[in-house]
Amino acid sequence: QVQLVESGGGLVQAGGSLRLSCAASGISFSDNNVAWYRHAPGKQRELVALIDKYDAANSPDVVKGRFTISRDNANNTAYLQMNDLTPEDTAVYYCNTLGTWTHAGTYWGQGTHVTVSS
Repeated sequence: QVQLVESGGGLVQAGGSLRLSCAASGISFSDNNVAWYRHAPGKQRELVALIDKYDAANSPDVVKGRFTISRDNANNTAYLQMNDLTPEDTAVYYCNTLGTWTHAGTYWGQGTHVTVSS
Protein backbone atom coordinates (compact mmCIF):
# COMPACT_ATOMS: atom_id res chain seq x y z
CA GLN A 1 0.00 0.00 0.00
CA VAL A 2 1.38 3.35 -1.04
CA GLN A 3 1.32 6.16 1.51
CA LEU A 4 2.58 9.70 1.20
CA VAL A 5 2.69 11.75 4.39
CA GLU A 6 3.35 15.48 4.23
CA SER A 7 4.53 17.64 7.11
CA GLY A 8 6.06 21.01 7.74
CA GLY A 9 3.20 23.35 7.01
CA GLY A 10 2.17 26.16 9.31
CA LEU A 11 1.75 29.88 9.72
CA VAL A 12 4.55 32.15 8.55
CA GLN A 13 4.88 35.87 7.93
CA ALA A 14 5.37 37.24 4.46
CA GLY A 15 9.01 37.02 3.45
CA GLY A 16 9.54 33.95 5.58
CA SER A 17 10.45 30.38 4.68
CA LEU A 18 9.11 26.90 5.23
CA ARG A 19 10.33 23.46 4.30
CA LEU A 20 7.74 20.81 3.57
CA SER A 21 8.50 17.11 3.75
CA CYS A 22 6.83 14.14 2.09
CA ALA A 23 7.68 10.71 3.44
CA ALA A 24 6.77 7.78 1.22
CA SER A 25 6.12 4.13 1.93
CA GLY A 26 5.14 1.38 -0.46
CA ILE A 27 6.81 3.12 -3.39
CA SER A 28 10.34 4.17 -4.22
CA PHE A 29 10.77 7.88 -4.85
CA SER A 30 14.12 7.25 -6.50
CA ASP A 31 12.43 5.39 -9.36
CA ASN A 32 9.62 7.84 -9.98
CA ASN A 33 8.75 11.46 -10.59
CA VAL A 34 7.72 13.36 -7.46
CA ALA A 35 5.76 16.59 -7.46
CA TRP A 36 4.28 19.18 -5.15
CA TYR A 37 0.92 20.73 -5.87
CA ARG A 38 -1.06 23.33 -4.04
CA HIS A 39 -4.74 24.15 -3.82
CA ALA A 40 -5.88 27.51 -2.58
CA PRO A 41 -9.52 28.35 -1.79
CA GLY A 42 -11.37 29.43 -4.89
CA LYS A 43 -8.51 28.51 -7.19
CA GLN A 44 -7.58 25.50 -9.26
CA ARG A 45 -4.99 23.05 -8.04
CA GLU A 46 -1.60 23.91 -9.50
CA LEU A 47 1.75 22.20 -9.82
CA VAL A 48 4.52 24.07 -8.02
CA ALA A 49 7.49 21.75 -8.48
CA LEU A 50 8.48 18.43 -9.97
CA ILE A 51 11.62 16.35 -9.80
CA ASP A 52 11.96 13.46 -12.20
CA LYS A 53 13.61 10.11 -11.65
CA TYR A 54 16.80 11.49 -13.17
CA ASP A 55 16.83 14.29 -10.56
CA ALA A 56 15.95 17.01 -13.03
CA ALA A 57 13.79 19.56 -11.24
CA ASN A 58 11.60 22.35 -12.46
CA SER A 59 8.98 24.80 -11.25
CA PRO A 60 6.51 27.12 -12.94
CA ASP A 61 7.36 30.80 -13.24
CA VAL A 62 5.00 31.77 -10.41
CA VAL A 63 7.35 30.16 -7.86
CA LYS A 64 10.59 29.79 -9.81
CA GLY A 65 13.54 31.08 -7.84
CA ARG A 66 11.61 30.85 -4.56
CA PHE A 67 10.59 27.16 -4.34
CA THR A 68 13.03 24.27 -4.64
CA ILE A 69 12.15 20.59 -4.75
CA SER A 70 14.61 17.94 -3.65
CA ARG A 71 14.67 14.29 -2.78
CA ASP A 72 16.49 12.11 -0.25
CA ASN A 73 16.49 8.65 -1.75
CA ALA A 74 18.01 7.01 1.30
CA ASN A 75 15.05 8.16 3.41
CA ASN A 76 12.50 7.97 0.59
CA THR A 77 11.50 11.54 1.33
CA ALA A 78 10.91 14.58 -0.85
CA TYR A 79 11.13 18.18 0.23
CA LEU A 80 9.85 21.54 -0.89
CA GLN A 81 11.90 24.48 0.31
CA MET A 82 9.82 27.64 0.06
CA ASN A 83 11.46 31.03 0.46
CA ASP A 84 10.26 34.62 0.27
CA LEU A 85 6.69 33.52 0.87
CA THR A 86 3.78 35.82 0.08
CA PRO A 87 0.10 35.66 1.12
CA GLU A 88 -0.61 34.36 -2.40
CA ASP A 89 1.26 31.19 -1.46
CA THR A 90 -1.36 30.35 1.15
CA ALA A 91 -2.81 26.95 0.23
CA VAL A 92 -2.91 23.29 1.07
CA TYR A 93 0.21 21.67 -0.33
CA TYR A 94 0.12 18.09 -1.56
CA CYS A 95 2.79 15.58 -2.46
CA ASN A 96 2.16 13.50 -5.58
CA THR A 97 3.99 10.77 -7.43
CA LEU A 98 3.85 8.85 -10.70
CA GLY A 99 2.81 11.98 -12.59
CA THR A 100 4.37 14.14 -15.25
CA TRP A 101 4.70 17.87 -15.79
CA THR A 102 1.27 17.90 -17.46
CA HIS A 103 -0.63 15.23 -15.55
CA ALA A 104 -0.84 14.47 -11.87
CA GLY A 105 0.09 11.00 -10.74
CA THR A 106 -1.89 8.33 -9.01
CA TYR A 107 -0.85 8.82 -5.42
CA TRP A 108 -1.46 11.80 -3.17
CA GLY A 109 -0.69 12.70 0.38
CA GLN A 110 -3.24 14.14 2.76
CA GLY A 111 -1.92 17.68 2.38
CA THR A 112 -0.33 20.18 4.71
CA HIS A 113 -1.65 23.70 5.27
CA VAL A 114 0.52 26.72 4.62
CA THR A 115 -0.72 30.13 5.69
CA VAL A 116 1.28 33.25 4.94
CA SER A 117 0.26 36.38 6.82
CA SER A 118 0.90 39.87 5.49
